[in-house]
Amino acid sequence: MLKTLPQKEVFKITRFIKKTLVKAKTQKVVLGLSGGIDSAVSLFLLTQVVQPENIFIIHSYYSSDHIADAKTILKLAQIPEKNIFFINIKPIVDGIKNTLLINDQVRLGNIMARVRMILLFDRAKKENALVCGTENKSEHFLGYFTRFGDAASDFEPIQHLSKTQVYQLAKYLKIPQKIIKKPPTAGLWKNQTDEEEMGFTYQEADRVIFLYFEKKKTIAEIINLDCPNAKKILAQVAKNHFKHEVPYTL
Repeated sequence: MLKTLPQKEVFKITRFIKKTLVKAKTQKVVLGLSGGIDSAVSLFLLTQVVQPENIFIIHSYYSSDHIADAKTILKLAQIPEKNIFFINIKPIVDGIKNTLLINDQVRLGNIMARVRMILLFDRAKKENALVCGTENKSEHFLGYFTRFGDAASDFEPIQHLSKTQVYQLAKYLKIPQKIIKKPPTAGLWKNQTDEEEMGFTYQEADRVIFLYFEKKKTIAEIINLDCPNAKKILAQVAKNHFKHEVPYTL
């Protein structure tokens, strides 16, 4: 029920990227590469439209856990070394943490995401480039993003695809299995994973969101379709819905 046609999607997405860059009168793009599947898929899609010398990559890290994976992806994408920036954000984040006396992991994670946003948009300003986002439909629906952080971008090539569909596209694009099988993480703290933090898998969330919003099934019907966390998933969607409505205006 969440099956996509990868070849058709690649054509549609690359055409969208081309049109977006023409409209913005630039051929340059900045991408934040985490070392995970969403940014890897986004990068591989970019390379089908944009010349490698016009793609600028920033891997901003608080710990070095994902540097090796990012390097693996970059080697396959053949991005010039002069366009790749590995930036340690720990001194910046810790400076803010100590100034504001922050001891809350979620607040600290939000600061990391917003510091990364500053780095991406600053590089985009320097290069006269657009920032390519890497958000998928599942994260968007669940509100699993930081406002003015990882949700900030100039264009979003995969936001219309569920996490399940992103995996399908990754296989088609020949993303390394190591990256595909890697537990999704925002890299906000040591051993942090999206699914452990949320309390359910993306696979289940995608089914629930599809059945509830597309097929108009009741929560009881969805639970009976082997989705025991349906209430929790829909509660998170409802709790974070405000993120799609702000800023409130008169």
